[in-house]
Amino acid sequence: MKLLFLIALMFICITAQAQKKTLDHDDFDIWNRVSSTEVSPDGKIIVYHLVPGKGDQTMKIMGSDGKELASIPRAESSTITWDSKYVIFTIKPAMDSVRALKRIKTKDDKLPKDSLGIFNISTKTIEKYARVKSYKVPKEWPGMLTFQLEPELPKKEEKDSTKTDEDKPKPKKKKGKKVSKDNGYHLVVLDLNTKEKDTLFYVTDYEVSKRGANFIYHTSGKDSTINEGVYYYQNSNKNSLPLCRAKGKYTQLALSEDGLQAAFLTDLDTTKALIRDYQMRYWAQGKDSALVVAKRGSDGLPSDWIVNQNGKVEFSRKGTRIFFGSSPEPIVQDTTLLTDEIIQVEIWNYQNGRLHTQQNIEADEDRKRSYKAYYNLMDEKIVQLGQLNIPEVKVPDHGDADYALGVSNLPYEKYISWEGYPRRTDLYSINLNTGKATLAKQEVRGDGDISAGGQYLYWYNAEDTTWSSYDNEAQKTYLLTDKIKVSLADELNDQPNYPYQYGSAGWTSGDQNFLIYDRYDIWKLSPDNSATPQKLTDGRSSKTKYRYVDLDRDEEAIDPSYILLELFQETDKSAGVASMQNFSAPKKLMMEGADFRGFAKAKNAETIIYQKGNQVDYPDLYATNYAFKKSTRLSTANPQQSQYNWATVELVNWNSLDGEALEGLLYKPENFDPNKKYPMITYFYEKNSDNLNRHWGAVPIRSIVNPTFYASRGYLVFIPDITYKIGYPGESCYNDVIPGVTSLIEKGFVDKKRLGVQGHSWGGYQVAYLVTKTDLFAAAEAGAIVSNMISAYGGIRWWTGLSRMFQYEHTQSRIGGTLWEYPMRYIENSPIFSADKVNTPLLLMHNDADGHVPWYQGIEYYTALRRLGKPVWMLNYNGEPHWPTKYENIRDFNVRMSQFFDHYLKDAPEPIWMGKGIPAIEKGINKGYEPSKE
Repeated sequence: MKLLFLIALMFICITAQAQKKTLDHDDFDIWNRVSSTEVSPDGKIIVYHLVPGKGDQTMKIMGSDGKELASIPRAESSTITWDSKYVIFTIKPAMDSVRALKRIKTKDDKLPKDSLGIFNISTKTIEKYARVKSYKVPKEWPGMLTFQLEPELPKKEEKDSTKTDEDKPKPKKKKGKKVSKDNGYHLVVLDLNTKEKDTLFYVTDYEVSKRGANFIYHTSGKDSTINEGVYYYQNSNKNSLPLCRAKGKYTQLALSEDGLQAAFLTDLDTTKALIRDYQMRYWAQGKDSALVVAKRGSDGLPSDWIVNQNGKVEFSRKGTRIFFGSSPEPIVQDTTLLTDEIIQVEIWNYQNGRLHTQQNIEADEDRKRSYKAYYNLMDEKIVQLGQLNIPEVKVPDHGDADYALGVSNLPYEKYISWEGYPRRTDLYSINLNTGKATLAKQEVRGDGDISAGGQYLYWYNAEDTTWSSYDNEAQKTYLLTDKIKVSLADELNDQPNYPYQYGSAGWTSGDQNFLIYDRYDIWKLSPDNSATPQKLTDGRSSKTKYRYVDLDRDEEAIDPSYILLELFQETDKSAGVASMQNFSAPKKLMMEGADFRGFAKAKNAETIIYQKGNQVDYPDLYATNYAFKKSTRLSTANPQQSQYNWATVELVNWNSLDGEALEGLLYKPENFDPNKKYPMITYFYEKNSDNLNRHWGAVPIRSIVNPTFYASRGYLVFIPDITYKIGYPGESCYNDVIPGVTSLIEKGFVDKKRLGVQGHSWGGYQVAYLVTKTDLFAAAEAGAIVSNMISAYGGIRWWTGLSRMFQYEHTQSRIGGTLWEYPMRYIENSPIFSADKVNTPLLLMHNDADGHVPWYQGIEYYTALRRLGKPVWMLNYNGEPHWPTKYENIRDFNVRMSQFFDHYLKDAPEPIWMGKGIPAIEKGINKGYEPSKE
């Protein structure tokens, strides 16, 4: 009897498993992701948003104990107030309603607008305000909320059928200004506790303080009772103090953190002068108005420099400095010239540091460029920090440090065309009191920065993989890592370039210590090299990587009293967390076969939130404390997943044709049967095996196969690691991938006649190369490929305007030299020169706005294969970049790619777009998803 019961139970389980649904493209729309997580300052409230693939998101307000306090549909942009009493958010109109109105050509100003929601945590009630444009709350001050209102729509008068047009009174012209973007919007000031409201009119811009209820605002003026200008709003008495009243332009409003000081830029010149003369004004409590403290000709500014309207105005944390931007007068166009009199010519000069294409991309940035300066409130003087030859300046310690870092790549701009990264850089020590810049390190190949407190500059030198510091006061350089015997740079580097650094965790309080990484461990360095470097962790022996988790992004320094560390074990790919107190031995708190992310800590409590998941389990949100002994689950993003045949994943091993041991990932259907034979798609992009615990949800991926989606539909998906020999990237791919595929065929469950291969960008290039060397695959998809390394070498990365040369000489393309040094390497690694060897049906995707890989690379391969009569298709999503970005385009790509593979690997009918195709006149009309009738 017992045996019969077990057999029946087994049959029920098998039947239930067999009845599970397979994923379809429509499921993309309903699959959720957890987004915009936040924990209240007291650690008792957690907010997160469930965002579906398509449709309205939902905000969840949870207690740290896991109890749901509220679920609010269409809520976005949430903030928890400093006193942890309220959650403020916007409520979007229903997406379906907005789309329906757009379909009938409703004008934008008549579409429904956002509302504002205020959730009272103690009463669990929601207060709403209609037509809210935006809102702000002080980051560390309770009780106050400000929000701007959209203009009211004019009310339609009811038609009186008893009156003729002659009987109707003529409409009176309304006095006053129309609420608009130029004139400003009504600003409501709300006391969250008493519900008292005050309304300010025609506010174009405003800024709230970090720790205070007062704020400043600019109004274009209501009527004779209030003139245009900048005002300081005193929340206690609802009074607005005029700081500057005049017609003009006002920008860069700033407040000190306590809200007791204000600064802003004004341009009160009402003429149409092309060069605008901005002035910085300063006000403090007790003063009648804001006084000009910086303008053209001010002491401390270089001769003929102006206050730049684009330079950010901000106070230091202590409120003793106001930072702003200055610059030389801009070069302006002669407005007396007619359009046909203006010569439009680019002069490409070999002596220019930047290619003209790069200059064009950066032209707007160049026009707006400002150089950091500050006004010292203690001695009332301006100190210029940035210079023409030192364009970048970083002031640490929230603007209160005695020294700043100056960075310049200007002398070496040319080199980026063929050297790439790391760039050659000059580092300067800048005295904040005098503005004097001292060259601390010239032409370092690596990254430079300044310590949290500003006492030291520091940098990594890629040429010898060392870290150094520079004492700003003593003007002395220290080599910090000469006693560390392990590598501080990528031990597995396979590019013809300097290996990348493992990086640093940062500086501890008071610039006492500097923490850096090797492959596995964290090292504590003395910044003046007065103590031997100390290894704080012991990860190398177990191949476990330790990395610092920044739980307080408002602070620049690391507090050593409690340090949270992320762990990753290289062998089994498990991950976890550990804690360290005052540099004692790390205490391992948790280690699982999971992926951890999104750590955040409550500002005034030990509550920590994080996400945890793996291939099967979505990375849902959890709450815990410093000890990590108990974690409370806060979200269940996709409960519907249990209804679907999902995917499992395992690590697989094989040897390359060169005898190197390699790893990869194999995704299988949840109902995998080792006695069956499955079609298999191979996808790759360098190394992916460390992503064993990555969760692939039912979401459309913009450029690659989704392993879960394909496994659910009866495919295997193989993702092999690839290592490279310099000069032979295509051959390296072949030597690693092909034996990986054949090793799986030998296991007996792979159908060797139904193999597909897919890749994008660098992976796409390798697919395009592979199909010239093997007929193993029955179908291939390659996106954003390089087909001709010779033409690509001389091409441009259009998003940046940079030359592509460095990619082939030093980075990912791995040729290892110039075209004239190694012409055969460029030819042998270019698929275009072996296009006649291709026998695999190939689907290309290359978009005409691709800023990474010029789309003519895809065209070259397509036209070659087309002429040769090879089965080839190319998808070009008009106006899209390196991959589709619009949701509908992403979804469309996923549909077409799955139809392509289903046809060749599963004998599915050929869709119309693959058969007779879609002519240009039907673009956007007919999708051609239906099966061909021919």
